[in-house]
Amino acid sequence: MVLRREGDEAVVAIGQPAHAWISGQLARAWGNQRFGAVEPWEEVCLAAEQHDIGMAEWDAAPELNHDTGLPYSFVEMPLETHVQLWNRAWELALPQSRYAALLVSMHGTALYGMRDLSKLDERESALVRSYLDRQREVQGRLRGSLDDASLVDRNQRLIWTWDAFSLALCLDWAPHTLRAVPTADGEVDVELEPAGDRTVSVAPWPFSDSTVQVRTEGRRLEGRFESEERMRAALADAPWTEVEFELRPGAEDASTT
Repeated sequence: MVLRREGDEAVVAIGQPAHAWISGQLARAWGNQRFGAVEPWEEVCLAAEQHDIGMAEWDAAPELNHDTGLPYSFVEMPLETHVQLWNRAWELALPQSRYAALLVSMHGTALYGMRDLSKLDERESALVRSYLDRQREVQGRLRGSLDDASLVDRNQRLIWTWDAFSLALCLDWAPHTLRAVPTADGEVDVELEPAGDRTVSVAPWPFSDSTVQVRTEGRRLEGRFESEERMRAALADAPWTEVEFELRPGAEDASTT
């Protein structure tokens, strides 16, 4: 769950798959002479849209974070719950596409590869190590089944970029830097800067069109809750709201797009 703050008492609860929907929209708009093409197109765009597929069932009935009185956000979830969801994610994507399932699995291991296991207790550390070992075995099998796996690592970095890009929009992180974004012949840092209400400038510009609009939706949840039952009931009754963003070229690209 992504919780977008609206004032002191309200949040827009955006499901992880709804945030991933923005990632998919970014993927489909992506590409130009500097940043190259997305290949294989359909498989990578599908993976971008489905990279959080493992969270869908949990988001339908989220658990209450008693410290905040709100559903757990994706950064607050208990580690054991988070690992269990990521363990199954690739299996949920597999019936659609081996390539997408591989990228979903690689996204999960990239997330957990960033964790400092020395800061976890022994049980949690063992849980993460077991998850990483299993996923690497899965990834080996899926890579081996593909006719062409030459761009898999580049595409994993693209999924990572679009995930962070979407979160930066949903959570108003700008100014924010997307690090080591793949280009046609290397990589570059991409800068996101606020440029107005729900408008962000992007430099260098990675898209084919001169401007890009993306959108998602969530439920506007007001108040704080002491029981999980009441939180879930309030979430089910909360009004839907659309969240839209406009992306524009940064100053260095504005005159050439």
